[in-house]
Amino acid sequence: MKDIKRIRLLSVPDLNSGEPEGITLNKKLHTEAVDTLFDAILCLQSKEECYTFFEDLATVNEILSLSQRFEVARMLKEKKTYQEIAKKTGASTATISRVNRSLNYGNDGYDLVLKRM
Repeated sequence: MKDIKRIRLLSVPDLNSGEPEGITLNKKLHTEAVDTLFDAILCLQSKEECYTFFEDLATVNEILSLSQRFEVARMLKEKKTYQEIAKKTGASTATISRVNRSLNYGNDGYDLVLKRM
């Protein structure tokens, strides 16, 4: 397996711990083109605009795969079992495991969004 180079960015200190909170970014992902895409997503102002943009940007199956992973993450945070998650979402145990690994060892992106919803 290729080594993926990661960079570590330090943000403002966590007010609770006083320690800097780090965000690890995959160097291959952090590009000008991806920055532009994220800027475009951040300018969307409604769910309807999201549907319009994402239907042009990605296939239906790609959008459904992303939404499935997000639903898996939400259910894992609710302490649902793999069997319950697979039954409700149709996700494979490999997908559930991959999402679980991201929740446990990833960049806390799922947690960030789930806490804001």
